[in-house]
Amino acid sequence: MKHYVYADNAATTEIDIGAFDIMKSFLLNNYGNPSQPYLLSRTPKKAVKEARQCIAECIGANSDEIFFTSGGTESDNWAIKGTAFFMDKNKNIITSEIEHHAILNSCLSLEKMGYSVLYLQPDKNGVITPKELESKITNQTKFVSVMLANNEIGTIQPIKELCEIAHKHNALFHTDAVQAVGHINIDVKDLGIDLLSSSAHKFNGAKGTGFLYIKNGTEMHSFIDGGSQESDLRAGTENVAGIVCMATALKNNILQLDKNQKYVKKLETKLLSLLEKDGLNYIRNGGENTLPGLISLSFPGFDGEAILHCMDLMGIAISTGSACDSKRKKVSHVLKAINLDEKVAKGTIRISLGKNNTEEHIERIANSLAKILIKQ
Repeated sequence: MKHYVYADNAATTEIDIGAFDIMKSFLLNNYGNPSQPYLLSRTPKKAVKEARQCIAECIGANSDEIFFTSGGTESDNWAIKGTAFFMDKNKNIITSEIEHHAILNSCLSLEKMGYSVLYLQPDKNGVITPKELESKITNQTKFVSVMLANNEIGTIQPIKELCEIAHKHNALFHTDAVQAVGHINIDVKDLGIDLLSSSAHKFNGAKGTGFLYIKNGTEMHSFIDGGSQESDLRAGTENVAGIVCMATALKNNILQLDKNQKYVKKLETKLLSLLEKDGLNYIRNGGENTLPGLISLSFPGFDGEAILHCMDLMGIAISTGSACDSKRKKVSHVLKAINLDEKVAKGTIRISLGKNNTEEHIERIANSLAKILIKQ
């Protein structure tokens, strides 16, 4: 795998070595259950407390507003269902057509239970505009969920403005920030949001760990019943090793945030420049305000799935869109929602660069795409 180029960082990221080393100590040595009172459990208990504080500081929250989960999917499910269970079913929920399936399928489950869900339509760049939310929201709306940044096309949403509209109508506001945490600056207090979902493996932590930010005062139903962990809201012995790894990885990313953003943006600019130099005909999806390094490209007349497999044979990993949809082999719901022509949408790939990519990787990606897409 030495010469393999990994350019699918939106699917998952390489684990932070420093975070992994710390994680190992809690797997091999400090393995005690943090809920126990004896000596072996004191270090894990302290580590969980410090990790909670560290994560809170990274997003501008209070430590008692951070709740550990198994990842982004659980955090999204909990945010949606945990608040809905306090709602009357004659009230409604609003989300968007371009959310991750963890949100969309959670809403579908609630609809089957009798809840009403309204769906916001994005503009051609994938932006959920304040005007669109204003057109759907009423005083019957009790919960709004719009993702901070889209995982397929990278569009960053005007969360602060959307949140203000929701609060004006006395509705809670949640954002799925799984793709954004650790990659752009996030201050939950400045955004004004009530809930935020995140997943460690998207910012160089370990898979199977995540967190949900719940603003103090927000009514939240427990999601997993059992013991008294996570303030009686999420039962189960804490994944101490994963939690410590997550906090360390996030802190390391935040400390290098500006540097990483500039570097990844430089790689992105170089890639697009090389593609243009080679004369490739493509459409960039997602508009101007996108996550650094997340590049959705549509090549009219080609098949994205075929491009992916050809790139893989050349030793390069990319995606056709969300990793969660890779087996469906159909046009993604995101590309449909932005009204991208189906023939164009079928030729879409996603290249997502990270801090561990190099300029040599960019040259290989561009050269390989040219070989595939330009008739020799």
